[in-house]
Amino acid sequence: MTSYNIALLAGDGTGKEVTDEAVKVLKAAGEKYSVDFNFEPALIGGCAYDVYKKPLPDETLNIAKSSDAVLLGAVGDWKYDTLPPEVRPEKALLGIRKELNLFANLRPATVYPELTKLSPLKEDVIAGTDIMIVRELTGDVYFGTPKGIETRNGEKFGFNNMCYYESEIRRIAHVAFKVAMQRNRKLCSVDKANVLDVSRLWREIVTEVSKEYPLVELNYMYVDNAAMQIIRNPKQFDVILTGNIFGDILSDEASMLSGSLGLLPSASLSDSKPAMYEPIHGSAPDLKGQNIVNPIATILSAAMMLKYSFNMDKQHDDIVNAVRKALKDGYRTQDIAQQGMKTIGTSEMGDIIKNNIMQN
Repeated sequence: MTSYNIALLAGDGTGKEVTDEAVKVLKAAGEKYSVDFNFEPALIGGCAYDVYKKPLPDETLNIAKSSDAVLLGAVGDWKYDTLPPEVRPEKALLGIRKELNLFANLRPATVYPELTKLSPLKEDVIAGTDIMIVRELTGDVYFGTPKGIETRNGEKFGFNNMCYYESEIRRIAHVAFKVAMQRNRKLCSVDKANVLDVSRLWREIVTEVSKEYPLVELNYMYVDNAAMQIIRNPKQFDVILTGNIFGDILSDEASMLSGSLGLLPSASLSDSKPAMYEPIHGSAPDLKGQNIVNPIATILSAAMMLKYSFNMDKQHDDIVNAVRKALKDGYRTQDIAQQGMKTIGTSEMGDIIKNNIMQN
């Protein structure tokens, strides 16, 4: 029997509730296909600070690095807002991305036909939307140096440096083009090359890499226009390639096309270490323990794990189809509740998706 070791980092708030359901679904897929998934839990975020006085303990990093993949819930809680910035729960996310060299973030934004009424946009605008945003995750303004706050000319001065090496652009571009080759062979590279030198380099390198993928149709868009076009005509996009800060903003914007953050997964990939999979939503500490949060984003993140870490495309498709069947059959969690549909809890949604996998 094939066996995989998964680092299970539930985190804070509702993180444990949603990862419990993803584990349930993965075990069902493993039983169906004779694959053994072994889960090793570890602390991250605020719960880690409570024990270790830091949000990303060495023990957690060691477990993550020795695993075949990492499944993360969410980090953060309002009770930690008064902590110094260097030990806030969110610091753990930047830390683990850097330690695992997670340079490529994949965020799909899919609009399900059963849920088009939930989006703030018109149904005819969003129906059929299926976008994959490929975001560079370890460079750009979040990691650039120099950075800081200091006094200049008698007043406080804050600064961060937006910067990319050619090699960083080249490797994320290859990821995006390969993803496009598996989809509809259309790629839009988003930058701000009319203003920023770093974006001019970005466009130059993406253009060079594109020559290795002649079947992929490449076009460029400034980030401000891309933000508008995602709302105006999202179906024009297949794969969007962009840098860290632009990708952070655009992927959150695109998430609203579906109608709920609780539906959207993500994958953060490395070229040498375990990949990490997590829902894009936060920890929602106000909903903790109420069995009402939507586990679908985390379940679909687990499905992405099967595809991108373990090359289990059929098993990935099984989970996606099981989710689609649950929605088609009218099951809804509170965030996507609709009149005439069956509103159920977190664990009930996990059970239904699990049963759909076993019955398929």
